[in-house]
Amino acid sequence: MNPYRRCLIVLLSVVGGGCAVGPDYRRPEAAAPVAFKEAWQSASPADAVSRGPWWEAYGDPVLTDLETSAERSNQTIRQAEAQYRAAVAAVGGSRAALFPLLAASAGTTRSRSGSAQGGSAAVATTADHASATVDWEIDLWGRLRRQLEASRTTAEASAGDLAAARLSAEATLAQDYTQLRALDVQRVLLADTLAGYRRSLAITRNRYAAGVAASTDVTQAQSQLASAEAQSADVEVQRAVLEHAIAILAGKSPEELSIAPAAHLPLLPAVPDVMPAMLLERRPDVAAAERRVAAANAAIGVARGAYFPTLSLAASGGYQGPAWHDLFSAPARVWSVGPALAATLFDGGARRAQNLSAVANYDGAVAAYRQTVLSALQAAEDALTTLRGLAIEEAAASRASLAAHDTLRATENQYRAGTVSYLNVVLAEGTVLSADTNLINVQSRRVQAHVALLKAMGGSPAR
Repeated sequence: MNPYRRCLIVLLSVVGGGCAVGPDYRRPEAAAPVAFKEAWQSASPADAVSRGPWWEAYGDPVLTDLETSAERSNQTIRQAEAQYRAAVAAVGGSRAALFPLLAASAGTTRSRSGSAQGGSAAVATTADHASATVDWEIDLWGRLRRQLEASRTTAEASAGDLAAARLSAEATLAQDYTQLRALDVQRVLLADTLAGYRRSLAITRNRYAAGVAASTDVTQAQSQLASAEAQSADVEVQRAVLEHAIAILAGKSPEELSIAPAAHLPLLPAVPDVMPAMLLERRPDVAAAERRVAAANAAIGVARGAYFPTLSLAASGGYQGPAWHDLFSAPARVWSVGPALAATLFDGGARRAQNLSAVANYDGAVAAYRQTVLSALQAAEDALTTLRGLAIEEAAASRASLAAHDTLRATENQYRAGTVSYLNVVLAEGTVLSADTNLINVQSRRVQAHVALLKAMGGSPAR
Protein backbone atom coordinates (compact mmCIF):
# COMPACT_ATOMS: atom_id res chain seq x y z
CA MET A 1 0.00 0.00 0.00
CA ASN A 2 1.16 3.52 -0.77
CA PRO A 3 2.75 4.95 2.43
CA TYR A 4 0.87 8.22 2.10
CA ARG A 5 -2.43 6.37 1.79
CA ARG A 6 -1.54 4.30 4.86
CA CYS A 7 -0.76 7.49 6.76
CA LEU A 8 -4.10 9.02 5.77
CA ILE A 9 -6.02 5.92 6.94
CA VAL A 10 -4.27 6.04 10.32
CA LEU A 11 -5.06 9.72 10.71
CA LEU A 12 -8.74 9.18 9.88
CA SER A 13 -8.92 6.35 12.41
CA VAL A 14 -7.43 8.56 15.09
CA VAL A 15 -9.82 11.37 14.26
CA GLY A 16 -12.83 9.06 14.32
CA GLY A 17 -11.97 7.76 17.77
CA GLY A 18 -10.65 11.02 19.21
CA CYS A 19 -12.27 12.66 22.20
CA ALA A 20 -12.96 16.34 22.66
CA VAL A 21 -10.88 18.18 25.25
CA GLY A 22 -12.60 20.07 28.04
CA PRO A 23 -15.46 19.12 30.36
CA ASP A 24 -18.68 17.66 28.96
CA TYR A 25 -21.63 19.95 29.58
CA ARG A 26 -24.02 19.42 32.46
CA ARG A 27 -26.84 21.85 33.06
CA PRO A 28 -26.15 23.77 36.28
CA GLU A 29 -28.57 23.27 39.13
CA ALA A 30 -31.00 26.09 39.84
CA ALA A 31 -33.18 25.41 42.84
CA ALA A 32 -36.87 26.20 42.36
CA PRO A 33 -39.66 25.80 44.93
CA VAL A 34 -42.32 23.17 44.38
CA ALA A 35 -45.06 25.83 44.39
CA PHE A 36 -45.26 29.59 44.47
CA LYS A 37 -45.87 31.18 47.85
CA GLU A 38 -48.63 33.28 46.32
CA ALA A 39 -50.23 30.61 44.14
CA TRP A 40 -53.75 29.57 45.13
CA GLN A 41 -54.49 27.14 42.33
CA SER A 42 -53.17 23.71 41.51
CA ALA A 43 -51.04 23.58 38.39
CA SER A 44 -49.06 21.25 36.17
CA PRO A 45 -46.28 22.08 33.67
CA ALA A 46 -47.46 22.41 30.08
CA ASP A 47 -44.30 23.20 28.15
CA ALA A 48 -45.29 20.98 25.22
CA VAL A 49 -48.50 22.96 24.61
CA SER A 50 -48.28 25.65 21.94
CA ARG A 51 -48.41 29.19 23.31
CA GLY A 52 -49.90 30.85 20.25
CA PRO A 53 -51.02 34.48 20.18
CA TRP A 54 -51.54 34.80 23.94
CA TRP A 55 -52.98 38.32 23.68
CA GLU A 56 -56.15 36.98 22.04
CA ALA A 57 -57.26 35.90 25.53
CA TYR A 58 -58.16 39.56 26.20
CA GLY A 59 -60.84 39.56 23.51
CA ASP A 60 -59.85 42.84 21.86
CA PRO A 61 -59.47 42.84 18.04
CA VAL A 62 -57.68 46.21 18.06
CA LEU A 63 -55.06 44.81 20.44
CA THR A 64 -54.70 41.74 18.22
CA ASP A 65 -54.07 43.91 15.15
CA LEU A 66 -51.49 45.98 17.03
CA GLU A 67 -49.67 42.88 18.29
CA THR A 68 -49.59 41.43 14.79
CA SER A 69 -48.10 44.67 13.49
CA ALA A 70 -45.49 44.61 16.25
CA GLU A 71 -44.43 41.09 15.32
CA ARG A 72 -43.87 42.23 11.74
CA SER A 73 -42.45 45.71 12.18
CA ASN A 74 -41.07 46.28 15.68
CA GLN A 75 -37.46 47.40 15.18
CA THR A 76 -36.17 45.91 18.44
CA ILE A 77 -37.50 42.52 17.33
CA ARG A 78 -35.93 42.98 13.91
CA GLN A 79 -32.59 43.79 15.50
CA ALA A 80 -32.73 40.64 17.63
CA GLU A 81 -33.71 38.64 14.55
CA ALA A 82 -30.69 39.97 12.64
CA GLN A 83 -28.42 39.04 15.55
CA TYR A 84 -29.90 35.53 15.53
CA ARG A 85 -29.25 35.15 11.79
CA ALA A 86 -25.66 36.26 12.34
CA ALA A 87 -25.26 33.65 15.10
CA VAL A 88 -26.64 30.95 12.80
CA ALA A 89 -24.19 32.01 10.09
CA ALA A 90 -21.35 31.70 12.63
CA VAL A 91 -22.34 28.08 13.15
CA GLY A 92 -21.73 27.47 9.46
CA GLY A 93 -18.30 29.07 9.75
CA SER A 94 -17.36 26.84 12.68
CA ARG A 95 -18.63 23.75 10.89
CA ALA A 96 -16.58 24.60 7.80
CA ALA A 97 -13.37 24.37 9.87
CA LEU A 98 -13.93 20.60 10.19
CA PHE A 99 -13.58 20.09 6.43
CA PRO A 100 -10.53 20.32 4.16
CA LEU A 101 -9.75 23.61 2.50
CA LEU A 102 -9.42 23.28 -1.26
CA ALA A 103 -7.78 26.03 -3.31
CA ALA A 104 -6.67 26.40 -6.91
CA SER A 105 -4.37 28.82 -8.67
CA ALA A 106 -2.95 29.48 -12.11
CA GLY A 107 -0.57 32.08 -13.39
CA THR A 108 2.29 33.13 -15.62
CA THR A 109 5.65 34.43 -14.38
CA ARG A 110 8.13 36.34 -16.58
CA SER A 111 11.64 36.59 -15.16
CA ARG A 112 15.12 37.62 -16.28
CA SER A 113 18.44 36.23 -15.09
CA GLY A 114 22.08 36.85 -15.93
CA SER A 115 24.32 39.89 -15.63
CA ALA A 116 26.34 41.92 -18.10
CA GLN A 117 29.15 42.26 -15.50
CA GLY A 118 29.47 38.46 -15.32
CA GLY A 119 30.07 38.26 -19.00
CA SER A 120 26.94 36.30 -19.75
CA ALA A 121 23.96 37.55 -21.65
CA ALA A 122 20.76 38.20 -19.78
CA VAL A 123 18.18 35.50 -20.33
CA ALA A 124 14.42 36.07 -20.05
CA THR A 125 12.27 33.08 -19.18
CA THR A 126 8.56 32.43 -18.88
CA ALA A 127 7.04 29.98 -16.38
CA ASP A 128 3.38 28.97 -16.50
CA HIS A 129 1.73 27.02 -13.66
CA ALA A 130 -1.62 25.58 -12.61
CA SER A 131 -2.13 23.87 -9.26
CA ALA A 132 -4.63 22.75 -6.66
CA THR A 133 -3.96 22.47 -2.93
CA VAL A 134 -5.74 20.76 -0.04
CA ASP A 135 -5.13 21.78 3.57
CA TRP A 136 -6.91 19.94 6.36
CA GLU A 137 -6.45 20.45 10.07
CA ILE A 138 -7.15 17.13 11.76
CA ASP A 139 -9.36 17.72 14.81
CA LEU A 140 -7.35 15.24 16.85
CA TRP A 141 -8.19 16.72 20.27
CA GLY A 142 -11.70 17.97 19.55
CA ARG A 143 -10.85 21.68 19.65
CA LEU A 144 -12.74 22.40 16.45
CA ARG A 145 -15.70 20.34 17.63
CA ARG A 146 -15.81 22.33 20.85
CA GLN A 147 -15.74 25.52 18.81
CA LEU A 148 -18.69 24.24 16.77
CA GLU A 149 -20.49 23.33 20.00
CA ALA A 150 -19.91 26.84 21.33
CA SER A 151 -21.25 28.37 18.11
CA ARG A 152 -24.35 26.19 18.15
CA THR A 153 -25.22 26.95 21.75
CA THR A 154 -24.56 30.64 21.16
CA ALA A 155 -27.03 30.55 18.26
CA GLU A 156 -29.56 28.82 20.50
CA ALA A 157 -29.02 31.54 23.12
CA SER A 158 -29.57 34.15 20.41
CA ALA A 159 -32.84 32.42 19.52
CA GLY A 160 -33.85 32.80 23.17
CA ASP A 161 -32.90 36.48 23.04
CA LEU A 162 -35.12 36.91 20.00
CA ALA A 163 -38.05 35.23 21.74
CA ALA A 164 -37.46 37.34 24.87
CA ALA A 165 -37.35 40.56 22.82
CA ARG A 166 -40.57 39.59 21.07
CA LEU A 167 -42.31 38.73 24.35
CA SER A 168 -41.12 41.95 26.00
CA ALA A 169 -42.39 44.12 23.16
CA GLU A 170 -45.73 42.29 23.04
CA ALA A 171 -46.27 42.54 26.81
CA THR A 172 -45.30 46.22 26.93
CA LEU A 173 -47.70 46.96 24.08
CA ALA A 174 -50.53 45.10 25.84
CA GLN A 175 -49.93 47.01 29.08
CA ASP A 176 -49.77 50.37 27.30
CA TYR A 177 -52.93 49.54 25.39
CA THR A 178 -54.72 48.65 28.64
CA GLN A 179 -53.71 52.00 30.14
CA LEU A 180 -54.96 53.77 27.01
CA ARG A 181 -58.34 52.05 27.27
CA ALA A 182 -58.52 52.97 30.96
CA LEU A 183 -58.04 56.59 29.94
CA ASP A 184 -60.83 56.18 27.39
CA VAL A 185 -63.14 55.03 30.18
CA GLN A 186 -62.00 57.99 32.28
CA ARG A 187 -62.75 60.32 29.36
CA VAL A 188 -66.36 59.12 29.32
CA LEU A 189 -66.56 59.43 33.09
CA LEU A 190 -65.16 62.96 32.99
CA ALA A 191 -67.43 63.95 30.11
CA ASP A 192 -70.48 62.86 32.11
CA THR A 193 -69.07 64.53 35.22
CA LEU A 194 -68.44 67.80 33.38
CA ALA A 195 -71.97 67.76 32.01
CA GLY A 196 -73.29 67.29 35.54
CA TYR A 197 -71.06 70.01 36.94
CA ARG A 198 -72.25 72.45 34.28
CA ARG A 199 -75.86 71.66 35.11
CA SER A 200 -75.10 72.14 38.80
CA LEU A 201 -73.42 75.47 38.10
CA ALA A 202 -76.43 76.65 36.08
CA ILE A 203 -78.83 75.59 38.83
CA THR A 204 -76.68 77.26 41.48
CA ARG A 205 -76.59 80.50 39.53
CA ASN A 206 -80.37 80.42 39.18
CA ARG A 207 -80.76 79.79 42.89
CA TYR A 208 -78.34 82.62 43.63
CA ALA A 209 -80.28 84.95 41.34
CA ALA A 210 -83.46 83.95 43.17
CA GLY A 211 -81.81 84.72 46.49
CA VAL A 212 -81.95 81.16 47.86
CA ALA A 213 -78.22 80.39 47.47
CA ALA A 214 -75.07 82.15 48.58
CA SER A 215 -72.43 83.52 46.24
CA THR A 216 -69.98 81.01 47.67
CA ASP A 217 -72.16 78.23 46.24
CA VAL A 218 -71.57 79.68 42.77
CA THR A 219 -67.81 80.05 43.25
CA GLN A 220 -67.55 76.51 44.63
CA ALA A 221 -69.41 75.16 41.59
CA GLN A 222 -67.13 77.15 39.28
CA SER A 223 -64.01 75.87 41.04
CA GLN A 224 -65.20 72.27 40.88
CA LEU A 225 -65.98 72.57 37.16
CA ALA A 226 -62.58 74.12 36.39
CA SER A 227 -60.76 71.35 38.32
CA ALA A 228 -62.62 68.66 36.36
CA GLU A 229 -61.80 70.41 33.08
CA ALA A 230 -58.12 70.45 34.02
CA GLN A 231 -58.29 66.75 34.86
CA SER A 232 -59.95 66.05 31.52
CA ALA A 233 -57.20 67.92 29.65
CA ASP A 234 -54.55 65.90 31.52
CA VAL A 235 -56.24 62.66 30.48
CA GLU A 236 -56.10 63.78 26.83
CA VAL A 237 -52.36 64.42 27.13
CA GLN A 238 -51.72 61.04 28.75
CA ARG A 239 -53.73 59.26 26.07
CA ALA A 240 -51.81 60.95 23.25
CA VAL A 241 -48.48 59.99 24.83
CA LEU A 242 -49.58 56.35 25.21
CA GLU A 243 -50.82 56.29 21.62
CA HIS A 244 -47.38 57.46 20.48
CA ALA A 245 -45.67 54.75 22.55
CA ILE A 246 -47.96 52.08 21.11
CA ALA A 247 -47.21 53.29 17.58
CA ILE A 248 -43.46 52.87 18.15
CA LEU A 249 -43.96 49.38 19.60
CA ALA A 250 -46.06 48.48 16.56
CA GLY A 251 -43.27 49.66 14.26
CA LYS A 252 -45.00 52.82 13.10
CA SER A 253 -44.33 56.52 13.46
CA PRO A 254 -46.72 58.38 15.80
CA GLU A 255 -48.51 60.13 12.94
CA GLU A 256 -49.22 56.80 11.24
CA LEU A 257 -51.32 55.39 14.06
CA SER A 258 -54.60 56.65 15.43
CA ILE A 259 -56.55 54.44 17.85
CA ALA A 260 -60.28 55.15 17.97
CA PRO A 261 -61.65 55.64 21.49
CA ALA A 262 -63.46 52.70 23.09
CA ALA A 263 -64.92 53.04 26.56
CA HIS A 264 -64.10 49.52 27.77
CA LEU A 265 -61.09 47.68 29.11
CA PRO A 266 -59.77 44.43 27.61
CA LEU A 267 -61.30 41.32 29.14
CA LEU A 268 -59.64 39.94 32.26
CA PRO A 269 -59.09 36.20 31.67
CA ALA A 270 -58.82 33.68 34.48
CA VAL A 271 -55.45 33.50 36.18
CA PRO A 272 -53.50 30.73 34.39
CA ASP A 273 -52.19 27.71 36.23
CA VAL A 274 -48.50 28.17 36.92
CA MET A 275 -45.74 26.31 38.73
CA PRO A 276 -42.11 27.36 39.30
CA ALA A 277 -40.84 24.48 37.16
CA MET A 278 -42.76 25.88 34.18
CA LEU A 279 -40.65 29.02 34.20
CA LEU A 280 -37.46 27.00 33.75
CA GLU A 281 -39.01 25.34 30.70
CA ARG A 282 -40.94 28.20 29.12
CA ARG A 283 -39.18 31.53 29.69
CA PRO A 284 -36.94 32.43 26.74
CA ASP A 285 -34.53 34.47 28.87
CA VAL A 286 -33.94 31.48 31.16
CA ALA A 287 -33.36 29.26 28.13
CA ALA A 288 -30.95 31.80 26.62
CA ALA A 289 -29.00 32.07 29.88
CA GLU A 290 -28.70 28.28 30.11
CA ARG A 291 -27.46 28.04 26.53
CA ARG A 292 -24.80 30.64 27.30
CA VAL A 293 -23.58 28.40 30.10
CA ALA A 294 -23.24 25.58 27.55
CA ALA A 295 -21.35 27.89 25.18
CA ALA A 296 -18.99 28.96 27.98
CA ASN A 297 -18.41 25.30 28.85
CA ALA A 298 -17.46 24.54 25.25
CA ALA A 299 -15.13 27.55 25.26
CA ILE A 300 -13.16 25.88 28.06
CA GLY A 301 -12.52 22.97 25.71
CA VAL A 302 -11.37 25.36 23.00
CA ALA A 303 -8.94 27.02 25.41
CA ARG A 304 -7.57 23.69 26.65
CA GLY A 305 -7.12 22.48 23.11
CA ALA A 306 -4.39 25.10 22.70
CA TYR A 307 -2.15 23.01 24.98
CA PHE A 308 -2.02 20.22 22.42
CA PRO A 309 -0.19 20.17 19.09
CA THR A 310 -2.09 20.71 15.87
CA LEU A 311 -1.95 18.08 13.18
CA SER A 312 -2.65 19.02 9.59
CA LEU A 313 -2.49 17.25 6.29
CA ALA A 314 -1.47 19.20 3.19
CA ALA A 315 -1.44 18.07 -0.40
CA SER A 316 -0.91 19.87 -3.68
CA GLY A 317 -0.71 18.92 -7.29
CA GLY A 318 -0.43 20.66 -10.61
CA TYR A 319 1.66 21.47 -13.62
CA GLN A 320 4.52 23.83 -14.25
CA GLY A 321 6.30 24.52 -17.54
CA PRO A 322 7.67 27.14 -19.92
CA ALA A 323 4.58 27.29 -22.14
CA TRP A 324 0.87 26.72 -21.71
CA HIS A 325 0.61 24.29 -24.63
CA ASP A 326 3.10 21.93 -22.94
CA LEU A 327 1.83 22.55 -19.43
CA PHE A 328 -0.27 19.41 -19.00
CA SER A 329 2.33 16.97 -20.32
CA ALA A 330 3.78 14.41 -17.95
CA PRO A 331 7.20 16.09 -17.46
CA ALA A 332 5.49 19.26 -16.23
CA ARG A 333 3.52 17.55 -13.49
CA VAL A 334 4.40 18.39 -9.88
CA TRP A 335 2.85 17.20 -6.57
CA SER A 336 3.46 17.07 -2.87
CA VAL A 337 1.71 15.51 0.15
CA GLY A 338 2.49 15.16 3.81
CA PRO A 339 1.33 15.69 7.39
CA ALA A 340 2.57 18.48 9.63
CA LEU A 341 2.65 18.59 13.42
CA ALA A 342 3.00 21.95 15.17
CA ALA A 343 3.14 22.75 18.88
CA THR A 344 3.83 25.82 20.96
CA LEU A 345 6.73 25.19 23.35
CA PHE A 346 6.70 28.47 25.25
CA ASP A 347 4.17 31.30 25.25
CA GLY A 348 4.87 33.12 28.49
CA GLY A 349 1.66 31.84 30.13
CA ALA A 350 -0.73 32.98 27.37
CA ARG A 351 -2.52 29.63 27.13
CA ARG A 352 -2.88 29.35 30.89
CA ALA A 353 -4.36 32.83 30.98
CA GLN A 354 -6.82 31.92 28.23
CA ASN A 355 -7.85 28.80 30.13
CA LEU A 356 -8.35 30.71 33.38
CA SER A 357 -10.37 33.32 31.50
CA ALA A 358 -12.59 30.62 29.96
CA VAL A 359 -13.23 29.06 33.38
CA ALA A 360 -14.04 32.47 34.85
CA ASN A 361 -16.44 33.19 31.98
CA TYR A 362 -18.14 29.85 32.64
CA ASP A 363 -18.55 30.64 36.33
CA GLY A 364 -19.98 34.03 35.41
CA ALA A 365 -22.43 32.43 32.96
CA VAL A 366 -23.59 29.98 35.65
CA ALA A 367 -24.16 32.86 38.08
CA ALA A 368 -26.05 34.81 35.40
CA TYR A 369 -28.23 31.75 34.68
CA ARG A 370 -29.10 31.27 38.34
CA GLN A 371 -29.81 34.98 38.76
CA THR A 372 -32.10 34.86 35.72
CA VAL A 373 -34.00 31.97 37.30
CA LEU A 374 -34.34 33.87 40.58
CA SER A 375 -35.54 36.99 38.75
CA ALA A 376 -38.09 34.89 36.85
CA LEU A 377 -39.42 33.43 40.08
CA GLN A 378 -39.61 36.90 41.61
CA ALA A 379 -41.49 38.31 38.62
CA ALA A 380 -44.07 35.52 38.82
CA GLU A 381 -44.43 35.90 42.60
CA ASP A 382 -44.86 39.66 42.22
CA ALA A 383 -47.52 39.24 39.53
CA LEU A 384 -49.42 36.65 41.56
CA THR A 385 -49.26 38.84 44.66
CA THR A 386 -50.45 41.88 42.71
CA LEU A 387 -53.33 39.97 41.13
CA ARG A 388 -54.51 38.62 44.46
CA GLY A 389 -54.28 42.02 46.14
CA LEU A 390 -55.98 43.86 43.28
CA ALA A 391 -58.88 41.41 43.27
CA ILE A 392 -59.57 42.37 46.88
CA GLU A 393 -58.93 46.04 46.11
CA GLU A 394 -61.35 46.05 43.17
CA ALA A 395 -64.14 44.58 45.29
CA ALA A 396 -63.56 47.29 47.90
CA ALA A 397 -63.32 50.03 45.25
CA SER A 398 -66.61 48.85 43.72
CA ARG A 399 -68.33 49.07 47.10
CA ALA A 400 -66.83 52.52 47.65
CA SER A 401 -68.15 53.70 44.27
CA LEU A 402 -71.68 52.47 44.99
CA ALA A 403 -71.66 54.10 48.41
CA ALA A 404 -70.37 57.39 46.96
CA HIS A 405 -73.20 57.47 44.40
CA ASP A 406 -75.78 56.77 47.09
CA THR A 407 -74.32 59.55 49.23
CA LEU A 408 -74.42 62.01 46.33
CA ARG A 409 -78.08 61.31 45.60
CA ALA A 410 -79.01 61.79 49.24
CA THR A 411 -76.94 64.99 49.55
CA GLU A 412 -78.48 66.48 46.40
CA ASN A 413 -81.96 65.83 47.83
CA GLN A 414 -80.95 67.44 51.12
CA TYR A 415 -79.53 70.48 49.29
CA ARG A 416 -82.74 70.94 47.33
CA ALA A 417 -84.63 70.73 50.60
CA GLY A 418 -82.35 73.39 52.05
CA THR A 419 -81.07 71.24 54.92
CA VAL A 420 -77.40 71.27 53.83
CA SER A 421 -75.11 73.75 52.09
CA TYR A 422 -73.81 73.40 48.56
CA LEU A 423 -70.40 72.53 50.01
CA ASN A 424 -71.81 69.14 50.97
CA VAL A 425 -72.84 68.57 47.34
CA VAL A 426 -69.41 69.58 46.09
CA LEU A 427 -67.74 67.18 48.49
CA ALA A 428 -70.10 64.35 47.55
CA GLU A 429 -69.56 64.92 43.82
CA GLY A 430 -65.79 65.00 44.33
CA THR A 431 -65.99 61.73 46.26
CA VAL A 432 -67.95 60.10 43.43
CA LEU A 433 -65.41 61.20 40.82
CA SER A 434 -62.51 60.02 42.95
CA ALA A 435 -64.15 56.66 43.73
CA ASP A 436 -65.06 55.98 40.08
CA THR A 437 -61.59 56.99 38.89
CA ASN A 438 -59.97 54.73 41.48
CA LEU A 439 -62.17 51.81 40.39
CA ILE A 440 -61.14 52.29 36.75
CA ASN A 441 -57.47 52.43 37.73
CA VAL A 442 -57.73 49.27 39.83
CA GLN A 443 -59.41 47.39 36.97
CA SER A 444 -56.71 48.58 34.58
CA ARG A 445 -53.97 47.50 36.96
CA ARG A 446 -55.51 44.04 37.24
CA VAL A 447 -55.34 43.54 33.47
CA GLN A 448 -51.77 44.87 33.42
CA ALA A 449 -50.79 42.51 36.25
CA HIS A 450 -52.32 39.64 34.29
CA VAL A 451 -50.16 40.59 31.30
CA ALA A 452 -47.13 40.72 33.62
CA LEU A 453 -47.91 37.20 34.81
CA LEU A 454 -48.12 35.88 31.25
CA LYS A 455 -44.81 37.57 30.50
CA ALA A 456 -43.26 36.02 33.61
CA MET A 457 -44.50 32.64 32.40
CA GLY A 458 -42.94 33.13 29.00
CA GLY A 459 -46.31 33.47 27.28
CA SER A 460 -49.56 31.73 28.07
CA PRO A 461 -50.28 28.31 26.55
CA ALA A 462 -53.13 28.10 24.11
CA ARG A 463 -56.20 26.50 25.69
